[in-house]
Formats: sequence, C-alpha cells, structure tokens
Amino acid sequence: MKEALFYQKGASHQVRCGLCHHDCVLNKNKIGLCRVRQNIDGKLYSLNYGKIIANQIDPIEKKPLFHFLPGTNTYSLASLGCNFHCRHCQNSDISQVTDDNFRANDSLPEIKPRQIVAAAQDNACPSISYTYTEPTIFVEFAYECMRLAQSKGLKNIWVSNGYMSKNCLETISNYLDAINVDLKFFSDENYQKICGARLQPILDNLIWLVEHQIHLEVTTLIIPTLNDSDNELKKIAEFIARHLGREIPWHVSAFHPDYQLTELPPTPTPTIRRAQTIGREAGLNYVYSGNT
Repeated sequence: MKEALFYQKGASHQVRCGLCHHDCVLNKNKIGLCRVRQNIDGKLYSLNYGKIIANQIDPIEKKPLFHFLPGTNTYSLASLGCNFHCRHCQNSDISQVTDDNFRANDSLPEIKPRQIVAAAQDNACPSISYTYTEPTIFVEFAYECMRLAQSKGLKNIWVSNGYMSKNCLETISNYLDAINVDLKFFSDENYQKICGARLQPILDNLIWLVEHQIHLEVTTLIIPTLNDSDNELKKIAEFIARHLGREIPWHVSAFHPDYQLTELPPTPTPTIRRAQTIGREAGLNYVYSGNT
C-alpha cells in the first residue's frame, strides 16, 4: 500500500481522485470505481502497489505494437484492477476486483521496481510493458519502474484504455516511449453501456499523444452488433486518419465471446477483412488484423 498520486483532499476527510476521468469523490474509507484506491483517514492510497499479479515475456507484436522495436521481446506485468468494467473483458479474472482475487492480491509479496527492471535486463528485453490490466490504476508503481527503466536504457510501453487524466498523462509522458490504446467504440452510448466510461476523453488523449510525439498504435476489437457496422468502422478509421495521422497503425481484432458477452457470436473473418478495407479507403497506410 502506498499513498496515491493525483488526488486532492477535501473537507471532512473527503478526497477527490484525479487519476482518470471518473474523478471519483470518496468519503472516508470508501473505495474508487477501480476498487484498488481507497480513502483511509482522509488520504488516498493505492492498494495494489507492488502487487504484481501477472508477469511474463511476450513478443512485442502481442501488445500489439508492430512499428515499435519489431521482432523483440518485452517484459510484461500487471497489477489487479481496472477503471473500466467492460462486459467482454478477456482478462476479467485479474482486471475485475472480487473479494476472492483481492484476498489473493493482498497475500502477494510486494515487488520493488528495481526487481522488475532487473528481470527485464536479465531476460534481454529492451522494453517493459505495463499491460493485461489498465496501467493507469497501478501508476504509482509503474511510474517508479518507468523512471528507473529509462535510466537503464530500457523503453516503456503502456497498453491502455486511454482514460487517464491529463495530469497523469503529462506526468508519465517523459518516460513513456510507446502506447497502444483501445478505441473500443465510436459511440458514447456503447462506451457507457459496455465499459462504464465515455468516448470524448479517450479521443482527446489520443490527439494529445500524437501532438507530444509518443509512439501510438490503436486497436479496435470488432464486436458483432455493437461496433461492426460500416458506419462506425468508417468513423473510427476517419478519426485516426484526420486527427492522428495516416501513419498511425490500426489493429482490428476479432471478438471471442467471453465474460458477460457470451451471447454474442465470434467476429467472422470477412468482417475483419471489411474493416481493413474501410481503414485503407479512409486513407490509413497500416491496417492489421488480429485474433483471426
């Protein structure tokens, strides 16, 4: 447990978390939407600091990043929790906090940032990826790792939903080398219904990342009946081309029924091919298919 970054104290032991665009206001002893940040006696604490619930070595293309350090491995890690509650989450066993996995998380030894950096170096990984769950919600630990990793010549990668606050984004930007952001829908209604979030902050953050020259790739998981229409795919592709740049890679991935969206079918391969065509017609130079 560690005192959190990005919060303000209020009256009567109340705090406002400024980590992401939920802007949770927490009374004494209450926990945020991510379930891993708690107001304890008027101070906000990160409950998952140093509690690494998943770590392994991955090909960087698995993030997916195709235009950053291609052909290399990346040391990947995650802590418990997420600020989204996506009904189709493929890592729900570690992203969605329950009593059981929180108890398991609490029993984990606290890892030090130097151990993460040393593990990356020992395994000849030129980068560290903060992934599997949303890195924003373990930013206190990630930020310390990122600063140490940079001093050792390693690159830092986030795989993110893009919902972090501008303050958080500005703070990590000096140490963030590459990021893949999920642009899940181009519908605020579906973002709210499926993920419990909003669209515009993500669009704003994507533009900010490009303006600050951080390597960006975008992923859209194509879900039948939710975001697989030509109209929505065209809107996503045109947003990337017009506001981010034609050189930004767009990864279009196939959905497999999981977690709470088991009633929907898998994405047909022709739908993925159609999305690729729509992306190219919108002017994108790099459109890649995934999970096919």
